[in-house]
Amino acid sequence: MSNRTSLILDVDTSTDDALALAYAVASPAIDLVAVTTVAGNVDVLKATANTLAVLEWLGAGSVPVHRGASRPLVQPHVDAAYFHDVGGLGGARLPISNREIGQDRGPAAIVRLARARPGELTLVALGPLTNLAIALNVEPRLPELLKSVVVMGGAFTVPGNMTPAAEFNILVDPEAADQVFATPFPSLTAVGLDVTNHVALSRKDWDAASGGEDLAQSALLLGEVGRFAFLTLAVEQFALNDPLAVAVAIDPTLVRHQRSEVAVEASGPERGRTRLIGPGQVKVAIEVDPERAVMDFKRTVGLPTGAKI
Repeated sequence: MSNRTSLILDVDTSTDDALALAYAVASPAIDLVAVTTVAGNVDVLKATANTLAVLEWLGAGSVPVHRGASRPLVQPHVDAAYFHDVGGLGGARLPISNREIGQDRGPAAIVRLARARPGELTLVALGPLTNLAIALNVEPRLPELLKSVVVMGGAFTVPGNMTPAAEFNILVDPEAADQVFATPFPSLTAVGLDVTNHVALSRKDWDAASGGEDLAQSALLLGEVGRFAFLTLAVEQFALNDPLAVAVAIDPTLVRHQRSEVAVEASGPERGRTRLIGPGQVKVAIEVDPERAVMDFKRTVGLPTGAKI
C-alpha cells in the first residue's frame, strides 16, 4: 500500500492556490485525488477555469476537477481581485484548458469520494468553507469518513488581512466557517495568518523563477502567477498561505498548534473574526518553522534554494 497522503484540495484558484496546486502535484508524498472549486478570491467560474489551466500547465490534466458553490451560504460573494488581478492568476499567461469538469458538483464530489474511501482522504480547504459546510449538511457522517481536514483560514492572535478583525477566507463566508469549526472532526487543523504571514517567497525567488528556462513547470509557475504582485503591486514578499496548509497536511511538525474551541463572528464590524474561546478539538497553528517551510516548498516545486527571504 502506498504511504502517500491522498488529498482532496478545495480551492478558489488564484495566485497562492496555483502554487499550492504546484506543490501538491510535485510532492512525492501526495496523491492528488480530486480538486473542488468555490467562489472566493475569484468567482467560481474563474476559479474552475484557473484550476483546469494550472493543472494542464503542471502536466496533471487527469486530476478530476469539480465546480462547487458559486456564493457563500448567506451573504453575496466578494472577491479579492485587488491582489490577484482581474483573472485571478496574477497576470499569468497560461493556455486555456478545454477539459470537461466532473459531473457532480464540489460538495457532492467530496461526499462521494469520502464514502467510497472511508478513513483514507484528507481534505485541504484553501478558500471559503462553503463547499465543506454544504457537504456536512448533505452527509452528517463526513467527519468520521474523512481522515483529516486542514483549513487555510483565520487570524487567531494577529490582525486580519481584510479588516483588523478578519482573514479573507473566513470573512467571505463566516457562517460556513463557524459550522465547520463547531463540527467534531477527529482531526481538524486551522492554518491561519498567525503562521502563514511568516512563510514567504522573495522578489529574488520570483526573479529566479522568471528567468530559469531549465526549471520544472511547477517552479516556472511562480514566474507566471507572481507577475502582478511583484511588478504591479511592487510587493517585496509573497506569502505562501495556501501552500503552507498543504505542507502541514503531510508534515504537521512544520507548525506548533494548540487545541482550542473556535467561534466565528458572523455580523457587525467584527464579522469574520476567529476567536479562541477555550480548550477544544481544533488544532490551531500558532508557530511555524519558516525557514524549513520555505525550503520545503522550494525543493518540492524545483525552485533554486540559494535565494534567501
